[in-house]
Amino acid sequence: MRAAPLAVTALAAALLLTGCSGDGDSSGGDSAAASPSNGTTCRIDAMDVEVGPASVAPAAGDTGNIPVTLTNQSAECTLDGFPGVDLKAADSTASVPPEEGAKAAKLTLAKGTAATFTLTYTRGEAGAKASLDVKSLAIGLPGAGTQKSFKWSYGPVQGKADNAGDPTASVGAFTQAGD
Repeated sequence: MRAAPLAVTALAAALLLTGCSGDGDSSGGDSAAASPSNGTTCRIDAMDVEVGPASVAPAAGDTGNIPVTLTNQSAECTLDGFPGVDLKAADSTASVPPEEGAKAAKLTLAKGTAATFTLTYTRGEAGAKASLDVKSLAIGLPGAGTQKSFKWSYGPVQGKADNAGDPTASVGAFTQAGD
């Protein structure tokens, strides 16, 4: 009974993330692919990534926010779309959709400049069937084929309609960081 919703969620995530794949993908899918106008697509392996400090949801039902800052350590590149974010539990993975109503902005990052986005989530009840016991957070960039993983220490994430595979979480659009 649970396999069908997870399969649908996985298919939807694959369509939403267009090009973001699992950890360690060395298929070269992120190698300087041209963006629709000019420049190259930013690659996660060319970024310094800082996750947090977070405004952690203290109890089940509370909302938390986790800022993620990406600093370009390579040649000028472009972010065009939303970040690909997966929440990984011991035996499953759930993709996080863009925030409802958010509009993606196209940003060009010179070497040393940064962009940020926010992951918002609702904390679930530990051990509950409707909660995803997240162990790590995987982040990918639009149009790139790899992700970087980070330890998750913010508690379980509540699922929508009692479905742990459909987390009550969203990612915001990229914004320019700094001056």
